[in-house]
Amino acid sequence: MSFVWMLVVAGLHAAPLPDPAQTADALDKLFDGRASSSAAVPVARPNSKRGKSGAALSNEDLKFLDDLSKRNFRFFREKTDPKTGLVLDRAPFDGSDKKGEKVASIASTGFGLSGLCVAVERGWLSKKQAAAQAKKTLEFLSNAPQEHGWFYHFMDSGTGKRAWSSEVSSIDTALLLAGVLTARQCLDDPDVKKLATKLYERVDFPWMLNGSPNLLSMGWTPEKGFIDARWDTYSEHMILDLLAIGSPTHPIPPSEWDAWARPEVLAGGRKYIAGVSPLFIHQYSQAFIDFRGLCDRHGIDYFQNSVDATMAQRAFMSALGKNPSGKYSDYSDEMWGLTASDSCDGSYQAWGAPPMEGPIDGSVVPSAPGGSLMFTPRESIDALKAMKKKMPKAYGRYGFSDALNPKTGCVTKDSLGIDQGITLLSEANLRGGEVWTQFMKNPEITNAMSSVGFKPCSRSAQ
Repeated sequence: MSFVWMLVVAGLHAAPLPDPAQTADALDKLFDGRASSSAAVPVARPNSKRGKSGAALSNEDLKFLDDLSKRNFRFFREKTDPKTGLVLDRAPFDGSDKKGEKVASIASTGFGLSGLCVAVERGWLSKKQAAAQAKKTLEFLSNAPQEHGWFYHFMDSGTGKRAWSSEVSSIDTALLLAGVLTARQCLDDPDVKKLATKLYERVDFPWMLNGSPNLLSMGWTPEKGFIDARWDTYSEHMILDLLAIGSPTHPIPPSEWDAWARPEVLAGGRKYIAGVSPLFIHQYSQAFIDFRGLCDRHGIDYFQNSVDATMAQRAFMSALGKNPSGKYSDYSDEMWGLTASDSCDGSYQAWGAPPMEGPIDGSVVPSAPGGSLMFTPRESIDALKAMKKKMPKAYGRYGFSDALNPKTGCVTKDSLGIDQGITLLSEANLRGGEVWTQFMKNPEITNAMSSVGFKPCSRSAQ
C-alpha cells in the first residue's frame, strides 16, 4: 500500500508452472467476461487447467486452510460497517471490540469485496447475501469523498470522510477497484455491475500522471498536491498499471508498463526482480491478476518471479537462524516470513529480506507465507502451521495476529484487513483459483495485458 511504500522511500520499506511444452497449443480464451462495452482481447496462454495450483494437499492441510480462511473472512463480515460497507483497517485479532475504532481502509474494503466471491464459492454466503453487501458498499462509494475518482487511503467507516490526514492513494484505490471488478463478475447482479462499472470508469488515470508521460504518482493531498514519489520501480503497482492502461474512459499509454525499473536481486541461488524486500510487493497484484505461464515483452514471468522471491526469503531467514549470535535462532525452513506489518514495540515496520530491511528482531509475519500460498503452497502451509504450533496464542478469531516473535513470546494485538485479505485471496487462488477466475473475466484487464505484450513464456524465459 502507498503508506508502506512512502515509509520505504523515506527511510528504507511452489505452485508449478504450466508445462512449457504446452505453450504451442491452442490459445486458452479464458477471458470471456463481458461486463462493459469493451470487447476482450484474449491473451494467449498455455493450455492448462486454470485455478488450482496443482499442489498436493493432505486432508490435514485442507482442514487447516479451511479453518484459517473462515477466520480470515470473519474479519470482513464483522468489521464491515453495516451502513456504508467500508471495512475497518484493523481490529483486535481476538475479536474483542476496540472502543472508538472507526477508521476504514479502502484497500481492506477491496479485499472484502473480493472475499464475498470466495464466500459464495465456499457456501458461507448465498449469492443474494453477497450481492446485497456489495451493492451497499458500491452505492456508498459512489457518493463518498473522492478526487477525480480516486479515494482517500483511510476513511471514517461511518461517514467516508478523510481520516488521519491521509493521502488520496493511487495504489489503494487500485486495490479497491480490483475488488470492485471481482465482485462485478462473480455476483452476476445487474445493480452491482452498473455501480462497479461506474466507479471504475469515473477514475481519471491521466490526472494521476501529473504531467509525466508515463509514471503514475503515489498520491495527492489537498494541502500539498501530488506526492513526489512515483511508481518508477517494480513493486505491487502492476494492478494499478493494468487498470489504468485498460480504462475504457480515461486510459494512460501502454508505454507506462515499460517505463518503470526492474532491478534484479540474486539471493539463495535465485534471480528475480524486486524494488524492496517486503513480500507484499510480490503478492498484492497477483491476488487478482493471473500471470501464470505468461511473460511480457521484457521476458519476465511475474508469477515465477514471486515464487523465486518467496523461496529466496525463506532460504535467507533459514540461514539467519544458524547465525552464531543466536538473535534469530527461531528462524528456520518452517519459521519464516517478513513483510510490512505491526511490530511488538507498537510501530509499523516495512521489514523484509533479502536484503534485510527494517529493524528485524526475530519476529515473523504470518501474512508473508499466507500471501504466498498461491506461489509456494507446501512451504507456506508448513510455515503457518509451525507458527500456530509454536505460538497458539497468536491464532485468534480472525486468524493470526499481524506479527509474532517466537523468541520473546510477543504477539501483536491486531489483525489488519489487508493482511487477512491477502491471505484469504491467496488461499482461494491456491485451492480453486476463485479470485483469478473472476477478476480475469474483466475485458479491460485482458485488453491491457495484450497491449503491453503478454504472451506465453518461451522455454528460455521459464
